[in-house]
Amino acid sequence: MPGSVTPPSRLPPAILVGLDSLQGLQAARILHGHAIPVIGVASDKRHAACRTNVCERVVLADTRGPALLEALIDLGPKLPEKGLLVPCQDKSVRVVSRNRDLLSEHFTIVLPPPDAVELLMDKDAFHAYATERGLPVPTTVELLDREDAVRAAEELTFPCVIKPRLRTWEWDEHTKLKVFKVDSAPALLDVFDRCRPWADRLIAQRWIEGGDDSLYSCNCYFDRESRPLATFVARKLRQWPPGAGSSCLGEEVRNDHVLETTLSLFGGLSYKGLGYLEMKRDAHTGDHYIIEPNVGRPTGRSAIAEAGGVPLLYTMYCDAMGFPLPEERTQRYSGAKWVSLRHDVQSACVYWLRGELSLREWMRSLRGRKAYAVFSRSDPVPFLVDLWQAVGMAVKRVVSRIHPDRTRRS
Repeated sequence: MPGSVTPPSRLPPAILVGLDSLQGLQAARILHGHAIPVIGVASDKRHAACRTNVCERVVLADTRGPALLEALIDLGPKLPEKGLLVPCQDKSVRVVSRNRDLLSEHFTIVLPPPDAVELLMDKDAFHAYATERGLPVPTTVELLDREDAVRAAEELTFPCVIKPRLRTWEWDEHTKLKVFKVDSAPALLDVFDRCRPWADRLIAQRWIEGGDDSLYSCNCYFDRESRPLATFVARKLRQWPPGAGSSCLGEEVRNDHVLETTLSLFGGLSYKGLGYLEMKRDAHTGDHYIIEPNVGRPTGRSAIAEAGGVPLLYTMYCDAMGFPLPEERTQRYSGAKWVSLRHDVQSACVYWLRGELSLREWMRSLRGRKAYAVFSRSDPVPFLVDLWQAVGMAVKRVVSRIHPDRTRRS
């Protein structure tokens, strides 16, 4: 690699903002596996990911605003050398992007230009951009107030989805769903009234027919010259909750249309850093539609690239720090899978109750080389804590249904 330098015996650290997330935990484990010192920054010290053994230390700070900036400004001068700053959640991407000039004194930062970050993270602005350039996006309507919602209920075809223009902490505090699928005009208005306080703006978007396995994605990394150094295409097999949730089982596949659309979208924005594009194949027409891009951060399924032989995050690190790139970065389509065990059990149970999945089919779907979302033999505590916390929440829900008065008093 032109201009690369020989890595020192002790590599500069990677500082992961948002360790208390699935993508934060996976990124920490992947980079640690390449002998890179990892420092985590997290808001919630009780989160299972904060119990990982791969971080040299964990800094506690609110990762969504000024407190994060203060924590990073405090941390930077204490580092032995300039480290790579990796935001792992949308909220921290915004903070780092908007303060990159200040933070770059002590951190190496690889993000797209500020205007590209803002564009790709704003669903309404991105839809307008994609439409102008002929990119395939579903029909989308902005819901500024209830009058807009009433008009949308009268004009849109159903089903459709309601989602926030910008995903906020308030949204995440009220629901784990990315979107709400609605099948009628009254349902649209009901969801709008319920969700309006959680986000500054909502949008309604046409639902693309197709199962969970119709959702394809491409993870990628672009260097500072906007050249794609690594790409990896995969698809969901199941998600939790089914239909409108996050992936819990995925597999690598070949889909050149998704790959070409990803390269076209990001390549037209002078893009730098990690990127991700999700598309859905319409079950009726076979056309692919862009569901959403993710910008500047690892995703929940970044680890499937590693299982498939494409060191996506290590490529990012080496390129950012000026070290020689990994020689093998080409996807070989060897059938690697990624699974979030607890959520996949939950999802499989729903499919089983619907009569859509048998025990044998579920077990067969898990065969093959896999990357795990939370489970790790060498780092078992996060999985055990996550399982324990999930059982505790399930018990509380059962108790609240049986003894609602006791729950209110507590």
